[in-house]
Amino acid sequence: MNKIFSIIMVMALVLFSSLAVVGTASAEEIKMIGTITKIELAADGKSATAVLKDSKTEAAVTITITDDLTLDKFKDKRIVEGDEIRTKYDKSGDVNTSKMFKKTAGC
Repeated sequence: MNKIFSIIMVMALVLFSSLAVVGTASAEEIKMIGTITKIELAADGKSATAVLKDSKTEAAVTITITDDLTLDKFKDKRIVEGDEIRTKYDKSGDVNTSKMFKKTAGC
């Protein structure tokens, strides 16, 4: 009985430790408010990159946008350079991928 209990405890420990490693390896979600300094649409129209100037640190942050709603707003000029943006993005290595990209004044 003790042997079975010990095996179950070791398996549970391995499971929880592996879940902890997976959680720390995932991308970091960052929230930011900044002003758009540059927008570049991809030739195929399925993605875009926007450079934002962070309102707190004044640093330039490049964000990749792939959602259709935001891309449509870029195409019909509802979001343009100079607009203040509220964004959430995943930072994974050198790539920042947008999860939310909206004007602070609403859009």
